[in-house]
Amino acid sequence: MLSIIQAAGWPIWPLVLCSVLALAIAIERAVSLRAVKVAPATLLDEAIAVTRNGPPTPEVVEQLEKSSALGEVLAGPLRAWRANPQMSLEDLHAAAEVTGRVVAHRLERYLSALATIASAAPLLGLLGTVIGMIEIFGSQGTGAVAGATNPLQLAHGISVALYNTAFGLIVAIPSLILWRYFRARVDEYLLTLEVAADRFVRHLDALRRR
Repeated sequence: MLSIIQAAGWPIWPLVLCSVLALAIAIERAVSLRAVKVAPATLLDEAIAVTRNGPPTPEVVEQLEKSSALGEVLAGPLRAWRANPQMSLEDLHAAAEVTGRVVAHRLERYLSALATIASAAPLLGLLGTVIGMIEIFGSQGTGAVAGATNPLQLAHGISVALYNTAFGLIVAIPSLILWRYFRARVDEYLLTLEVAADRFVRHLDALRRR
């Protein structure tokens, strides 16, 4: 592999960098988007149970906020409710929405970079191929004037230049698959957070009306 990279020339090094970045992003997102860190299955029911008798203590709210992304979304309207127990349903929804936007931005972090790598890698591979072909035919043209054209050398040079295109696709295809996977996963989490927040806000509003 190292010999292929060395033979492909300097245009392949941006692709190597892209592959390293894509791998790092994939690992980071796989760790950060685990269900236990985003939306634990029992957290909503636990938050509802804790608040049945009124606003919980600030320590409980802080613990809820730090538990997961869902906990952070639920803590937003809960803090607002503690500050003003008589606030309207619309205000509770607004508090949840503001917190949800912050959480959504964090869940989508680095996905645009991964999509950019998936789009740019084939172009970088094509650029390397074009540069390699220009250098090959340029050197062969010089050799032809001197009567030293070598078909084997030409064929080898073309194959080396095509390594750039192949490596670009090798980087782009997994990056695209990973981006689509993480994008779908984030969308699913966002829907879960939205539904949970709506249910929790209505629960708080029901408590407020008692």
